[in-house]
Amino acid sequence: MMDCDTTGIEPDLALVKYKKLVGGGMIKIVNNTVPLALNRLGYQPEEAHAIVDFIDRNGTIEGAPGLKTEHLPIFDCSLAPSAASRSISWTGHVRMMAAAQPFLSGAISKTINMPESSTVEDIMQAYTESWKLGLKAVAIYRDNSKRAQPLSASQGKKDEKSAAPAAAAPSAQQELFAGTRRRRLPETRNSVTHKFNVGGHDGYITVGMYEDGAPGEIFIKMSKEGSTLSGFMDGFAMSVSIGLQYGVPLKSLVDKFINTRFDPSGFTSNPDIRYAKSVLDYIGRWLGGKFISRDYLSSVAPVENGENGTATAAAPQGAKLEGVSSPGSVATAEEAPTCSNCGSLMTRNGSCYKCGNCGETSGCS
Repeated sequence: MMDCDTTGIEPDLALVKYKKLVGGGMIKIVNNTVPLALNRLGYQPEEAHAIVDFIDRNGTIEGAPGLKTEHLPIFDCSLAPSAASRSISWTGHVRMMAAAQPFLSGAISKTINMPESSTVEDIMQAYTESWKLGLKAVAIYRDNSKRAQPLSASQGKKDEKSAAPAAAAPSAQQELFAGTRRRRLPETRNSVTHKFNVGGHDGYITVGMYEDGAPGEIFIKMSKEGSTLSGFMDGFAMSVSIGLQYGVPLKSLVDKFINTRFDPSGFTSNPDIRYAKSVLDYIGRWLGGKFISRDYLSSVAPVENGENGTATAAAPQGAKLEGVSSPGSVATAEEAPTCSNCGSLMTRNGSCYKCGNCGETSGCS
């Protein structure tokens, strides 16, 4: 707010700093006082511009064109950049605090930054020297002493020893996805929004589409629900969207969603999907019916036809299926479990259930 690069007597961490963001990513922060300092030191505008450009490219002022050697200490900071060696000694931090301490009734909120090469003896000496100079409290931080820190003078260290084997021998996953490209949607894309109701719970599905009409992203909004379900749906939609953009077939995703069972479940307001075992079951069947085949709107999953590979709907709700030992037994969407092997709806076979698609049973012989 005051257009200052630092607050109080705390020196700048580095002329070029890298800040890690909470949501991921990193931003580059450049000290804005350098041009003013160069101007007050008598440098011409073109000289100052060349020096600032050098700092922006290299992260340090050491070696900048036209900079006088005697002016280097003016630009020293708390941490030494990765491409340089100069920094303010920890004793400088202590002495600056000691100069201000007599004018303050409490302790000073300032960190004594120490290089990564500091030893236990160095830190002990820092505490002892602070006590001798009358400081009421000190806080010491050794650079890179934690796995992650919000501010640093470099973008991160690269372990050449660990990086070399990875480059020479890529993992199986890297080989599998080598050349796989993410197909992003255009900035302006067509979309369709569908309102649904499962067991009294309202929701909305929005599908963004490519120019050819294929789905490329989905958004799911559940009305009047808590943050837990809302967050789950956001994460689920994000995962499906990224999968679609990397070429995962929609059918492979839909076949996993249908017939999943958990609350909320129940009757729906969609005349094509009268009953849903869960929200994911409804979403899968609606996506399948909208973009693959209307067979997905039936109460059971489509199964592959072994002769021609086409998807056909399994027996409708309440119909008799082959392989049922009891003549009057039927399978309904509300009571029959799904096959653990192929995902199709199972039918009652005596006291157990049997899959009419692959022959798997629920545990009975």
